Amino acid sequence: MQITAQMVKELRERTSAGMMDCKKMLQEAEGDMNKAVELLRKKGLAAAEKKAGRVAAEGTVGSYIHGNGSIGVLVEVNCETDFVARTEDFQSLVKDIAMHVAAADPRFVRREEVTQGVLDKEAEIYAEQMRQEGKPEKIIPNIVKGKIEKYYSEHCLLEQPFIKETDKTVQQMITEKVAKIGENIQVRRFARFKLGEGIEKKQEDFAAEVAQAVSGK
Repeated sequence: MQITAQMVKELRERTSAGMMDCKKMLQEAEGDMNKAVELLRKKGLAAAEKKAGRVAAEGTVGSYIHGNGSIGVLVEVNCETDFVARTEDFQSLVKDIAMHVAAADPRFVRREEVTQGVLDKEAEIYAEQMRQEGKPEKIIPNIVKGKIEKYYSEHCLLEQPFIKETDKTVQQMITEKVAKIGENIQVRRFARFKLGEGIEKKQEDFAAEVAQAVSGK
């Protein structure tokens, strides 16, 4: 099948890939536009995996304030060059990540940050829950293993379902951006602030201290 300039133009507009890559994938897909899109996506994701080990020391600290100021987020996202850090695509990505943190309230960036102490405590809780439900002791370790995986997906930013496209994780969304932008991108850290968080507990603690002082104990 003949690949026309209009077909190449359409594929480029849909994927932002280079003209030669578009033409090559259309030829490989024998003119099937949807198949060519899929081929380009696979090629881009494979390239993104190769970029993952490259140093990403540039980037930006982005922010997101929710609603009337009840929740605020700061997030540091790194890339390889200052040029990419200033692009609209990268800035939009950072904003999306900050917005996601505000909505999903992750505790960690990646699973490697979860301490063994936290994992042991969660495993102990899950195991006891299974015993209370009458589960056989021999199957509890496998159930706990599955529960720990679910814990990662709920509390680790990169493994959470992305709020705008819940069929993919935040890491998958970032990987697709790496394929499009052409540089390694890493989320380094974030901070999430919720208005009034922790104040009520501190007031209760203070009240208990006052009561103790008054009673002379």
